Amino acid sequence: QVQLVESGGGLVQAGGSLRLSCAASGLTFSRYHMAWFRQAPGKEREFVAALSWRSGDTYYADSVKGRFTISRDNGKDTVYLQMNSLVPEDTAVYYCAADRRSLPPTYEYDFWGQGTQVTVSS
Repeated sequence: QVQLVESGGGLVQAGGSLRLSCAASGLTFSRYHMAWFRQAPGKEREFVAALSWRSGDTYYADSVKGRFTISRDNGKDTVYLQMNSLVPEDTAVYYCAADRRSLPPTYEYDFWGQGTQVTVSS
């Protein structure tokens, strides 16, 4: 059974940083593209970042480019999202996702975590 468990969310002031983690189990992690999405209250879920298992290429939404960094540790079966220079508009539930084939502009992922709340105060 595949499980993705996010952690690291919390409350932070604008301008601050957080690092989210997503621990995977039940899959061959090193062979999965990994991604982060987020969903703010009253809004649809949106893509944040992705990382290819094959090439190591990274992909970012324009709104987070230059502020967020996605990375992975295959030895720990974990993907990270380092978030710097946070702004209130980054407030959302953040989800990690895994898929063997999907990379932007395709956003269909087979497996999803339960999410972790990030709140940025002004």
